[in-house]
Amino acid sequence: MTRMALKGATNLPSRSQEVSARLLCDIRDFGPVQPKYSHFSKLGDCYYHCHLGYHWVACWRQMKKGFFVEVYYVGSRESAQY
Repeated sequence: MTRMALKGATNLPSRSQEVSARLLCDIRDFGPVQPKYSHFSKLGDCYYHCHLGYHWVACWRQMKKGFFVEVYYVGSRESAQY
């Protein structure tokens, strides 16, 4: 998780923080494709996002080499860096 994503996650409402924590565990355990999350979609070749709540989103990417996934944004959907 990038520093910016970590900072955004701490500013989420408690319910969205819980969803964010579950999402991180699921990404770690099952990989970057998480269709069970609200409004999950593939943004590009290796980029994904989902909604943590009505106003909140998480964005992550899978590195091309190896099985590394980086969460690069957690915060309001209005400021999301799709």
